[in-house]
Order: sequence, then C-alpha cells, then structure tokens
Amino acid sequence: MTPHCRYCNAPLTTIFADLGKTPISNDYLTAAQLTQPEPFYPLRALVCGQCFLVQLEDFVRADDVFRADYAYFSSFSSSWLAHSQRYAHNIATRFGLDDNSFVVELASNDGYLLQYFKGMDIPVLGIEPCKSVAEAAIAKGIPTEMQFFGLEMATKLRAHHRPAQLIVANNVLAHVPNINDFVAGVQVLLADDGVATFEFPHLLNLIHYNQFDTIYHEHYSYLSLLAVQSILQNAGLRVFDVEQLPTHGGSLRVFACHEHAAHTTTQGVQNVQHLEHDAGLNNMITYSQFSQRVANTQQTLVQLLTQLKHSGKTIAGYGAPAKGNTLLNYCGIGRDVVDFTVDRAPSKQGMFLPGSHIPIHAPQAIFDAKPDYVLILPWNLKDEIILEIAAIRDWGGKFIVPIPKAHIVD
Repeated sequence: MTPHCRYCNAPLTTIFADLGKTPISNDYLTAAQLTQPEPFYPLRALVCGQCFLVQLEDFVRADDVFRADYAYFSSFSSSWLAHSQRYAHNIATRFGLDDNSFVVELASNDGYLLQYFKGMDIPVLGIEPCKSVAEAAIAKGIPTEMQFFGLEMATKLRAHHRPAQLIVANNVLAHVPNINDFVAGVQVLLADDGVATFEFPHLLNLIHYNQFDTIYHEHYSYLSLLAVQSILQNAGLRVFDVEQLPTHGGSLRVFACHEHAAHTTTQGVQNVQHLEHDAGLNNMITYSQFSQRVANTQQTLVQLLTQLKHSGKTIAGYGAPAKGNTLLNYCGIGRDVVDFTVDRAPSKQGMFLPGSHIPIHAPQAIFDAKPDYVLILPWNLKDEIILEIAAIRDWGGKFIVPIPKAHIVD
C-alpha cells in the first residue's frame, strides 16, 4: 500500500534515504535487556512530490517513542543552555515581554529554556508528555502539563489559562506525527498579536553535509522553509521572519504570527527562500540523489574505523545521542569496534546503546581507559567536546568526527 504525505495527503513514491531497520534511537538498554529480543523498525525517509516534505513512514507510534522514561535531558549541554538563555533575553526584549505576558513552550523537556523566562518574572507554562523530563522541570519550579500537544489540548489551555504572547517550539515540529493538528493547536493558543517560534534542523544542511544520522524514528519530518511555510499558512499562520542558526548542524528559527497580525515581514524570509531555491529543494532530483551520498559517507567511516582496529588502535565514543545510534546501526558498528561510549547524562550511564549494545559510562572512563581515538557521536557539539576532553592529547589521543565525511582531528 502506498503511504501518503502527513501534511497534504499526496502519495509518497520517492525514497530520500533508506537506512534499513534500526531500533528506536532513545531506547537505551539495561544489562538484563541485552539477552531479550530487541525490536527493529524500518527507517526509510520519503519525500512528497507535492509539498516537498521529507518524512518517515509511520511504523512507530509517538507514545512508544516519547515514553515516561525518555532519557534525553536538554540541560546536559552547556552550549544548548547558552543558546536558550540568549534566545530568552533577546526575544523578551524584541517583543516587550514582561510579567503581564504568558510564555508557553511545547516539548519543554526539563525546563532548560523556561527557567530563563521565569528568572525575568515572565509567567510560563511547559507542555511535556514525557514524565522523566517533565518531573525534572517541575522540580525546578516550572509549571508543566504532562500531555501531547494538539488542537484539543490548545482549546482547553486557552479556556483555562489565557492566550500566549509567545509560543516556543524548539526541535519539536519534526517530532509530531500529526503535524496539521499540532500547528492548528498553535494557531488556537496564540494571542492575536502573539508570536510563535519554531526551531528545527534545516533540511538544506542535512542534504549538503550528509547528515543522514539525524534521520531516526523520533523525527517524523525533515523540514525546509518551503514545507514549513506551506504548513503554517494552511493553519492561518504567517511566517514573518527567519533566522539561520548553527545549532544541531545548522537550524532555522521561524517566526510566525496570525495571518493579519501587524508583524512586518523581514528580509530573512526571502534570504532563506532564495537559498533553498538555489539548492534545488523545489526539485525532486535533489532528493532522489541523496541516497548515494549516504552510502558514500557510510563507506568512508567504516573503512576508517576498520583500518584503525586492524592496526591495533583502541576506539571509544563520546556521547549517546539518538543520531549516534542511527549512525552506528546503519554502519554496522558495534562493540567489536567501539569499546564503550561516555555521556554526561546520569540517566544514560550504566545503560547500553540500542542495537549496537555499546556500554555507556561516565566521562571519566575516557581518562581511565586512555583510548587512541574518540569517536564524537554528537558531531554538532564537536567544538564543545574537543575542548572539554582536550587532555586526551596528553597520551596521544585523537578525535574522529564522522559527519559530513569521517576525518581525524589531532
């Protein structure tokens, strides 16, 4: 049966990237689970020839992915916290937010962002369906509703609270299976003169830099301004500004308002539209050629790691991000190549990566084992990580960055 586009319902017939079958990327395993059956699901991204939305087929339900024990805590990245703090202060100044305003964040995680608005005495509310991270936010004093957001919830929130002057949706638009219902909810909850901002990894960079590892079951959609502008417009929202950001390998921050609100459209919108047009994001050939580039990136990494192992070198990993699990499983890299990985999040330490079964330790394990090479799995944070564990150079240790093409950093 031919799948259909989650936005415009057109049939999906063009493959963007087929990464085989993988486990859910954030399903970390306990030692006891290593001997139990592990579910693998097809990981195949398709592109809509009508609206150019790149998307996964629906093999996994959202509540199977974003469960109560969800292990990703945003506050364990210092660079992401700094990014969030800058955003809070800049947008509060730009739009005059104060103690009479109301800020709502969708997928608010552990309160990593709303804490900065709260620190400015701006009333906030987080919406977060995963109990583990929502409870961490509540412990910080951030009011949080533990639910999935959509039109029904937005209607109840507007009735029980008030319209939001600012709605923040950082790295969540790609995570919702029913993207139309989600955006319709934003339209209902947003105040007449309010602003909604959406941050998401830019599909343009995914293609240009071979970031195929950002494809995993949590990400139902892979977004361009071309697709997002159409989705928002269909819900009665107008894009009036776009910023290009370095986060997550290159992201967009899209500013939207009600169609007839007074916010002036900036040059930033046209700048990104031109970039996407010049890159061929409105041409199906661009999408159909991506699979070969994915295969080339895979081969380069596997060859490099295999050569190092054959020469007797030891390799450890740094980080346990979802993207790293896509990379390792698609490339067939397991404990025979990477001895262990480390992560700053205590919730992941002592666990094992899904599929590859590589053990996860605290960062100190790097200095105890003194590996010859450290494979940086969250490559978008490579500068932060290289600075953090620069002391591996004391024993001649080197870094491997896998994307866009595997290379060694001395």
